[in-house]
Amino acid sequence: MNDDSSRKRIPVSLRLVVVAGYTLAALCFAYAVVLLLGLFTLPSPDHQIQNPWFTLMEILILAISPTMVAFTVALHALVAVERKPFAILGVTFMSMCAALTCTVHFTVLTLSRLPAFASAEWAPLVFSFNWPSLVYALDILAWDVFFPLGALFAALALRIRGPERLARGVLLFSAALGFLGLAGVPLANMNIRNIGIIGYGLLFPIAAVLIAVTFTREASQSAA
Repeated sequence: MNDDSSRKRIPVSLRLVVVAGYTLAALCFAYAVVLLLGLFTLPSPDHQIQNPWFTLMEILILAISPTMVAFTVALHALVAVERKPFAILGVTFMSMCAALTCTVHFTVLTLSRLPAFASAEWAPLVFSFNWPSLVYALDILAWDVFFPLGALFAALALRIRGPERLARGVLLFSAALGFLGLAGVPLANMNIRNIGIIGYGLLFPIAAVLIAVTFTREASQSAA
């Protein structure tokens, strides 16, 4: 009876931030492993990552993106009332990132493999992840513009002092690296985008776990 009562007192938003935070960390870890395997098995540095690694990466991105949105929605429900405007901006920009990148990667995963598209002369300019191409430009917009904006406003939704400070700092660093990755476009050097990957592939999931731990601890202390 006591255990059931305690479970009922846990806010849905807290459960969601914990589930989404740890799920996001697990998915990003899996993505990093697949990415490393894909890079390790490249026939040459100039080649795009081959299958099955490329397909697995596409599927993982389709799972990671909505998880990031779920996490920011839960964060919006948990932060202080006066900081909720920042949190809703975080949800908005993270949703824009997720919608755009899911459109890109689902299109690449499906249409780019059909003979009618794959054999077209213009296919590399649309579906290739070699610069310049349409899907690459859209993916940059998603991860180097919308994502860092989402991470920035999620960070601003957290308090400057207290237990939330560390997670806030990691989120700000994540956003900064995302924006730095955008420099690859004017410099025509897509290797610079790897800076952004550290922001959204490593630092953001770390921040998500820190936030899950912080708010769980605060809830436990309040209930004691």
